[in-house]
Amino acid sequence: MSTENTSAAPEGKQPTTILCIGMAGSGKTTLMQRLNAHLHSEKRPPYILNLDPAVGNLPFTANIDIRDTVNYKEVMKQYNLGPNGGILTSLNLFTTKFDQVLGFVEKRASSVDHILVDTPGQIEIFTWSASGAIITDTLAATYPTVVAYIIDTPRTTAPATFMSNMLYACSILYKTKLPFILVFNKTDVVSHQFAVDWMTDFESFQQALQQDTTYMSSLMNSMSLVLDEFYSHLKVVGVSAVTGEGMDEFFTAVDEATEEYEKEYKPEIERLIREKQEKEEQHRQQQLSKLMNDMKVSKGSEVPLGQQPKRMEDETWEEEDEEHQDEDEDEEGEEEEEDGSDEEEENTLLSASRFPPSANQRQTDAKFKAWLTQANQSSME
Repeated sequence: MSTENTSAAPEGKQPTTILCIGMAGSGKTTLMQRLNAHLHSEKRPPYILNLDPAVGNLPFTANIDIRDTVNYKEVMKQYNLGPNGGILTSLNLFTTKFDQVLGFVEKRASSVDHILVDTPGQIEIFTWSASGAIITDTLAATYPTVVAYIIDTPRTTAPATFMSNMLYACSILYKTKLPFILVFNKTDVVSHQFAVDWMTDFESFQQALQQDTTYMSSLMNSMSLVLDEFYSHLKVVGVSAVTGEGMDEFFTAVDEATEEYEKEYKPEIERLIREKQEKEEQHRQQQLSKLMNDMKVSKGSEVPLGQQPKRMEDETWEEEDEEHQDEDEDEEGEEEEEDGSDEEEENTLLSASRFPPSANQRQTDAKFKAWLTQANQSSME
């Protein structure tokens, strides 16, 4: 999908796109249901996109569903792929028509406040896959876009799993370059306060690491120092998809991230789009100049009006005519000296054609001339 088609955002109201990303089992789909219900309760129904081709049952109604376009199991069968490869390939195939998806979204953009996007649990799609980059770049170039990274709070209580989640979040943040919200889900089971303490208080995380005696503790200790700067620029909220706790805090963070997008991210995206367009235009001009240079030819000579230029073949034949005329004159001179006949009585049989006679024709003419001379001499006697 070209950047020129997506750079022109629709005029008027701009809905905020919330891109829900997270590991499998973190509760993305359930949270999507809760967000949908919350917005409907406030009379602000969202526009929903489902990009997970392998989901068995959606607890909400999606406006655009990838399953209506791509058959996940058929893709696995045709391309001989496993579950993860089938999901990635299905999303890649769907992304080739993402411009049509934007066309449908644009028709409803003026009537909604939020666009919710549910994604597969394979978060590598948004770290190195081309389809993930196309989706995020296209949405971000068209509408204010926020990334909501969903974390399974009960499974993050161990420092190792917590650090793993933070590293994934860091990679997605720097890959998408969009406003980022850390959403700790399932807070009805375990409170996310421990994670907030680990992110804001370095000593607190160090104490948790002291209880871990494995070889991973030294690595996590070093990584915590690196991620300390990363934590300072994140928005953190705790929600429960089951009870609905934290929904107001979540949408407050979304509004703040939208303002951040307008002030910081949108000018940067527009600058990158302009640079890309300038490079493409410069490349087109270079190719055009190269083509024009290749098509250049030397100028022809001027011909006076009314005078037809001679063709090359005409000049060639004229030269040959002169050579053959010289040969004929030599032969005629020799015959006159030998026979001593009168020049006025001799019939030279000039060729009426502008093309030179062949060698056989010249020999036949010579024999006929000799016979004619002999016949004249006989008649005179």
